[in-house]
Amino acid sequence: MQTELSIIFGVIIVGFLIADLGYFNRKAHKISFRSALVQSLFWIILSLGFAYLVFLQMGKEVATQFLSAYITEKMLSVDNLFVILLIFNFFKLEEKYHHRILFWGILGAIVFRGIFIGAGSLIVSEFHWILYIFGIILIYTGFKLLGEKKEEHVNYHDNKIMKFMRRYLPFTTNHHGGHFVVQENGKWHFTLLFAIIILVETTDIIFAVDSIPAVFAISQNPFIIFTSNIFAIMGLRALFFLIENVLHKFHHLQKGLSFILIFIGAKMLAGIFYIQISSITSFTIIMSALTLSLVLSVLFPKKI
Repeated sequence: MQTELSIIFGVIIVGFLIADLGYFNRKAHKISFRSALVQSLFWIILSLGFAYLVFLQMGKEVATQFLSAYITEKMLSVDNLFVILLIFNFFKLEEKYHHRILFWGILGAIVFRGIFIGAGSLIVSEFHWILYIFGIILIYTGFKLLGEKKEEHVNYHDNKIMKFMRRYLPFTTNHHGGHFVVQENGKWHFTLLFAIIILVETTDIIFAVDSIPAVFAISQNPFIIFTSNIFAIMGLRALFFLIENVLHKFHHLQKGLSFILIFIGAKMLAGIFYIQISSITSFTIIMSALTLSLVLSVLFPKKI
């Protein structure tokens, strides 16, 4: 059963990655709002369709775990989008190159998520008590996020990753022309576009430290964890183009994320006292927190 789902999942992800860069977006261009909306709805419908297949093949409990993990990852990704938007704005990256950066960023995220989830699954299977440590980390992160203010004026020239790259890699000051590496005077140089994609990748790795433990609290099935993560990430690029102009208006979403992380962490620790919270209950609480945070953001807009 899981083998069939794995084949379907692999065909979907690989097929659309090839079609995306190889056919639909061969040339750098700005993604329109309409196109972003269609793509976002497409990936949501595709994810729900896969959840239905999981329900048919693996049962209601596992399907609910998939949906809970998918929505949690999707919500946490919105915070990731805010940072990516800051990076793009800081370096004044032309909009026609946003898609290119996000495509390769997502490809890298798939690889790193696979490594992290694989390693995490091995560790959890050998040392189940590590889940309680995950729970403590999530509760700490949730409370930290609750009082954290978004920094909208970051100087990425002072970023440690940027300083490291400029110290050890040859960079050109000329325009990248959509390339990550260019040849000048017979020598190869990295471009600003390359530096930006490295910043995006490191940002995703940092966010994965929060999101992956959160998903392990929902399910310990590596297949469910990986597929839910990747479906959420695949729709991330379209979501960016859809909400980039209104991203700052979802100011209560951070409180919703904070509550969810604290809840999931508490759910993990509840296992110590043999208290079990069903997947359906968890899904209901996560959806309620998401809906409430979005509604509050609309009803009580951020004061400028």
